[in-house]
Amino acid sequence: MSDIKAKSLKRMLVKVALCAATALAMTSPLRAQAPDDQDKDKQKQEKPQKGNRAEKPPAPPDHAQPDPQREQRKHQAEQQKQQAEQQKQRAEQQKQLQSQRDQQQRAQQAEQKQRNDQAAQKQQQEQATQKQAAQNRQQLQAAQKQHAEQQKQLQSQRDLQLRVQQQEQAVQRLKQENENYAQKEQAQRNQQQRAQQQEREMSALRKQLTQQEQQLHAQKLQQAQAARQLQQARFEEQQQLAQRRAQQVSEQRRRQLDIEQNQRLASFRQREIAQDRLWIQREAMLQQQNRAAQVRFQQQYQERRREQMQNWNARSYEYDNDWFFYSAPSYRYVRDNRSYQTNQYGADLLRQAVNYGYEQGFPAGQADREDGWRASHTSSPAYQDGDYGYNGYYVSADEYRYYFRQGFSRGYDDGYNRRAQFGIADSSGNLFMLSAVLTSILNLLSN
Repeated sequence: MSDIKAKSLKRMLVKVALCAATALAMTSPLRAQAPDDQDKDKQKQEKPQKGNRAEKPPAPPDHAQPDPQREQRKHQAEQQKQQAEQQKQRAEQQKQLQSQRDQQQRAQQAEQKQRNDQAAQKQQQEQATQKQAAQNRQQLQAAQKQHAEQQKQLQSQRDLQLRVQQQEQAVQRLKQENENYAQKEQAQRNQQQRAQQQEREMSALRKQLTQQEQQLHAQKLQQAQAARQLQQARFEEQQQLAQRRAQQVSEQRRRQLDIEQNQRLASFRQREIAQDRLWIQREAMLQQQNRAAQVRFQQQYQERRREQMQNWNARSYEYDNDWFFYSAPSYRYVRDNRSYQTNQYGADLLRQAVNYGYEQGFPAGQADREDGWRASHTSSPAYQDGDYGYNGYYVSADEYRYYFRQGFSRGYDDGYNRRAQFGIADSSGNLFMLSAVLTSILNLLSN
C-alpha cells in the first residue's frame, strides 16, 4: 500500500508541474502580443488619417489648424477599444486556465478512483489469499490428524509385533538357559573332578613341602645352635677380656661410671613415662590426617618397643655385676666436632642403633608413600622418639638417638622411594645397613 501511495503522489506532482508550465507558456505570448496589438492599432489609426489626407484637398496654408480635443477623444476611444480587447483576451485566458484546472481535477479524480479500485482489488485479493490460507491450514491440520492416527495405528502394530518377538525371544532364552544349565552342570562336575585331582596333587605337594620345611627347620636349628655356641664362646672370651681390663679400672672410675649410669637410667625412665602420653597424641594426629598406613606402623612400633622393655625388665640386669660394663674404652669417635670414647659394648650398641634406625625407617617411608603423604622422615613419631632398642646402658640416650636417626633417615628414603641404596635384607626379611655405610656413619677408631 505504501508503494502505491508513493507512486500516486509522484504522478500528481508531475501533472501539477506540467499544468503550471502550460499556463506559463500561454501567458507569456499574450504579454508579448499586447505591444504588437498597440502598434497595429496605431498603424490602423494612421492609415485612415492618411486616406483622409489624400481625399481632402490640402487646406490653405493660412487656414489649416489641428483640433486638439478631437485628437484626444479619438485617442481615448482607441485606448478603450484596446482595453476591451485586452479584457476579452484575459477572459479567454481565464477560461482556458479554468478548463485546464477542470481537466486536472477530473484527472486527479480518475486517478484517485483508480487507486481506490486498485486498493479494493488488492484487499479483495488479500482476503481471498487469507481465506485460501485458512482453508490450506484446515486441510493441513486434517492431514496431520489423519497422519497421527495412522502413526498411532502403526505404533500399536509395532508394539504388538515387539511383544510377540519378546515372547519368542523369552522362549528361546528359556531353552538356551536350560541347555546352558545342563552344560554348566556337566562343567561343574568336570571342574569338581579336576579340583579333587588338584587337591590330591596339592596335598602331595604340601606333604613334600612340609618335609622340606622340617628339614630346613632342623638345619636352621643346627645353625642357630652353632651360632649360639659361637656367640657363647665369644661372650666368654669377651667376659674374660673384660674381667682382665676391669681389674685395671680404678675405684674412682667405677664410682664415676655408676653415677653416670644411674643418671642415664633415671632420665631414660622419666622419658619413657612422658613418651607414653605423647604416643596417644601422635596417633590421634595421624588419624586426623587420614594416614591409616602410618597409624598401623606406629602401633606396630609401639608394640615392639613394649616387648623390648618387658624383656629387659624380666632379665633383671645388674650392671655392677657385669665386668663388661666397667671395661676400659676401646673405641673413639667424633660427632659434632667433639671426641667421644666407648668400650666394646657401647660400640655394639651404636651399631645396633644405626641398624634399628634403618629397619624402622624403611616401613615408615613405605607407609607415607602408601598414604600419599609427602616425604618427611623428621615428622615421623618413631624418628622423634629415637629410643627403639635402647635400654639405658653403656651410652647416653642422646648418643643412641643421634645414630638411630641417622639410620632411620636413610631407611625412610629407601622405603619411600622403593629402593635399596643404603641397606639390604637377609633371607629372613630382616633389614640391615650396608657395612660400608655403617662404617662411614660411625667412623669408630680403635684406641
